[in-house]
Amino acid sequence: MQRSTQIVLITGCSSGIGYSSAIELKNRGHRVIASARKPADVVKLEELGFEAVQLDLSDSTSIQGAVRQVLALTDGKLDALFNNGAFGQPGAVEDLSREVLRQQFETNLFGTHELTNLIIPVMRAQGHGRIIYNSSVLGLVAMRYRGAYNATKFALEGLVDTLRLELYGTNIQISLIEPGPILTHFRQNSLALFYENIDPEHSFHKDIYQSMLERLEKEGAAVPFTLPPEAVTKKVIHALEADKPRFRYYVTFPTYLFGYLKRILPTGWMDYLARKV
Repeated sequence: MQRSTQIVLITGCSSGIGYSSAIELKNRGHRVIASARKPADVVKLEELGFEAVQLDLSDSTSIQGAVRQVLALTDGKLDALFNNGAFGQPGAVEDLSREVLRQQFETNLFGTHELTNLIIPVMRAQGHGRIIYNSSVLGLVAMRYRGAYNATKFALEGLVDTLRLELYGTNIQISLIEPGPILTHFRQNSLALFYENIDPEHSFHKDIYQSMLERLEKEGAAVPFTLPPEAVTKKVIHALEADKPRFRYYVTFPTYLFGYLKRILPTGWMDYLARKV
């Protein structure tokens, strides 16, 4: 494991996986540039002793400004980028408007893509780099009423797999992390987006939405095998510090299970299992 101090930019550090990773990497001696979408969260990160920048992945101007600020802080160097920032818009596919789906892609895919493309030339010039992506078990298998999030994570996995092939031989290492259920504020944020963008009263799926809302409103872990954010952080550490980081990191039991089953089961059987989850 390489333990030399590295300069790391992390997106989505206001809470959850991004916050946990920022704390642990800083404790391990790395220089962490923590970013968050809301200015108030940037202030909180600064109060905790982080170098912090405001970065909204849905806004190109914000992304470009954040990169300029980061490179000014680091004299133009950046050893690693952890693309963590994302959110999940719940709702049946037929209830998702074009604009709502676009908003999901702007943050989860397009913003992450734009940020990465601004960082790659820096890593090429210095001759090394690590780019780590936080994907999801929903980048491997689709689940009902998560179509918008599924779509962005499936797209992210395809984009990253292609990027890894194209960067072969550059000493820029690419890793995907696929967590599964993690105890964060993700559900609470998704609940707010459901009420904002979905009209359950006039939906064919009205009755099913009621049980879905019960899960989203539940305190604590809503499904079995849920792990704390630190479980993902352990994989981030390996992807950052290992001499040979893995291409993919599974985190929770559901990810290991569905990753295996997808390789061996026919589509119809996988659909049956997905409907039962």
